[in-house]
This record gives sequence, structure tokens and C-alpha cells, in this order.
Amino acid sequence: MIAGILKEPTGENRVSLLPGQAEALIKKKVEVRVENKAGTGAFADAAAYDARGVASFSRNELLSQCDIILSLHGIETPEISNLKKGALVLGVLQPLYNPGLMQQYANAGITVFSMDMLPRTSRAQSMDVLSSQANIAGYKAVLTAANHYGRYFPMFMTAAGSIPPAKVLILGAGVAGLQAIATARRLGAVVEVFDTRAAVKEEVMSLGAKFIEVEGVADASKAGGYAVDQSDEYKLRQQQKIAEHIVKADIVITTAQIPGKRAPLLITEDMLKTMRTGSVIVDTAAATGGNTPVTKNNEEVRYNGVSIIGNSELPSSMPFDASKMYGKNILNFLDLLIDAEGRLTLNFDDDLVKGTCIVYNGEIVNEKIKNLI
Repeated sequence: MIAGILKEPTGENRVSLLPGQAEALIKKKVEVRVENKAGTGAFADAAAYDARGVASFSRNELLSQCDIILSLHGIETPEISNLKKGALVLGVLQPLYNPGLMQQYANAGITVFSMDMLPRTSRAQSMDVLSSQANIAGYKAVLTAANHYGRYFPMFMTAAGSIPPAKVLILGAGVAGLQAIATARRLGAVVEVFDTRAAVKEEVMSLGAKFIEVEGVADASKAGGYAVDQSDEYKLRQQQKIAEHIVKADIVITTAQIPGKRAPLLITEDMLKTMRTGSVIVDTAAATGGNTPVTKNNEEVRYNGVSIIGNSELPSSMPFDASKMYGKNILNFLDLLIDAEGRLTLNFDDDLVKGTCIVYNGEIVNEKIKNLI
């Protein structure tokens, strides 16, 4: 069996497997090939892959010859017909937002596994690409904010006077939010945190931040770490509470997303108008609409003196470690699909295999995606 590592689209610096990880797959009796320059953005050149027994090929050669295609962003419509019949594509394909593309894979007889659909259970933690990449996003969000903010983060007492610490408000205390808290605290900021899940309060407080509570929240315990839709009454109370705290914030990090839907609007234009000039918002939910009404993905917008930075690709800005963690997640998942002889063995009695599989045997097999077609 042959596995191929594709080069990602322009602007994406990560790679599905680094050379050492590709070698680990070879030891499982799988031949591994890599597209020319696939690892360059993650500081892994062709020589590094070659030294581990991974030969470089053109993109067309990989698509037409490989049984497994490894690509974070998958294959777009024009190239699906170039894939080997019956090939398996593994990546983060966001099928909830791209059901039509999934149907095209099905029509072409391609098997698709999408890692963003992995059930978020204890057993799946070592394969959870969303968590590993969100950890980096939270870290880089705070560093991005610090680079754009015109003042210090920590408090300083100097001969020239005192500098108060920056006040950071973090909206969403999932993996990205918790890492953002830890990073902001390390930089010396005073941190407040809002989240609809009361269960994260202890984690937030253990990191040295203050937790902002709003009564009447809907249960999000079964949402896999995501936000859930809330009642209109709760949303009103939520906005009032956020408005009370955002007026005092110098930095706001937003991370709230709902699978398959537009990101919830947590910050209104009226709130933006109350923030002081020079404040910075980093919106990591920009790719799904953003948590503010003026967020634009991959852009910095100035609104009433406030900088709103929309960036859902922060992991790509730390490509080596992001690729290292992603690759380890992928290797762990492939252990479920490949037997000791290096053969593809799909066990759909395994809840992780079943939950992650989107297309098989010419059909969309994931019920959530079927309902979108």
C-alpha cells in the first residue's frame, strides 16, 4: 500500500507528516511518498524526507498512484478525477460546510475520513487534531495581540512612572481559550474569561483568571467542546454581561464556534464603540463568520480605533510544532485503519472509525452530512 503526503495550498505552511513520522509509517509496511516541496513551509525539505526513505514525486503522480492521500485541506473538485479509483483521503475536510464536495468524492468512488468529525471521547484524545491545533491557536492569538497592542502586558514600576497591566478578556474557554489564558497570564496580564459552559470555571480559575458567569445557560456537556445555540433570553443576558466587561478590556481573544454553523456573534457594534482606542481583538473564529460583525478572515480591520484581527489559520504560523502534533494525531488514527501487514482494514464497529468516515463505497455514510445533501 502506498501513502502520499500532499503539498498544502498557498498560505498553508503545515504538512501532514514530517520526515520522522513518515518513517514511522514505513515501519508499518506502508510505502510513503511525498509531493515535491510539501514540507518546505514546515522546515522539512526533500533531503530530510529522502534520508528517512520517503521519495519525492509530482502531485499528479501521487494522486494517480497512492492508496492513501494525506492532506490537511483535502482535494478540491478539479483534482478528484485524478485520484486513484478507491483511494482514501484523510484530512480536515470540514464536511459540515462542504457537503457538495463530499458528494463529488462519493461519485468518484473515493473513501473520505475527516478528522474534524472524530468523536471527542477520552479514547480519541491522542488523535484529536482540533485540540492539538486549537492549543497553538490560543497561544499565537495572545502573541499576535501583544504584537499589535501599543502598550505593555505586565505591570511595571519604573523611575519614569508606573505601567498598569493589560486587561485581557477571553471569550470561550475551550482548548484555544485555556491556552490563551495561560499565555496571557505568563505575559503578566489580568485575565477575565467568559464561557457558556460552567464546567470550565475551575480550570479557568486554576490558571489565575476570573470567570464571568451568566445565568440560564443551555447544557453544552455533549457538544464535544463547542458552544451550543442558546435561548434568546440567555443571549440578551450574555451580551449585557460581555458589554460590562469589554469596556474595560485592552485585549479581547474570541474563540467561540458551533460545528456546521456560523460562529456566534458575541461582540456587537455597540460594544466595539465602547472600547478604547488602541484596543485589539483577535478573532480565531473568523473562517466561520467571526465573533464580531466586522471580522474579516485573514484581514485586520480598524473600527472606531479598535483593531480586529481575523485569523483562523494561526497554527500555520507555527508550522513545525503544528505539523508535529497533527502528524502524531494522524499516525495514531492510522493505527486504527492499517493492520500489522500494512493493509487497509476498516473496522466500522469502532466508533472512532465510523464517526470519522464521511464517504465509503460510493456513498455518504455519515448521517449528519447525508441530511445536508
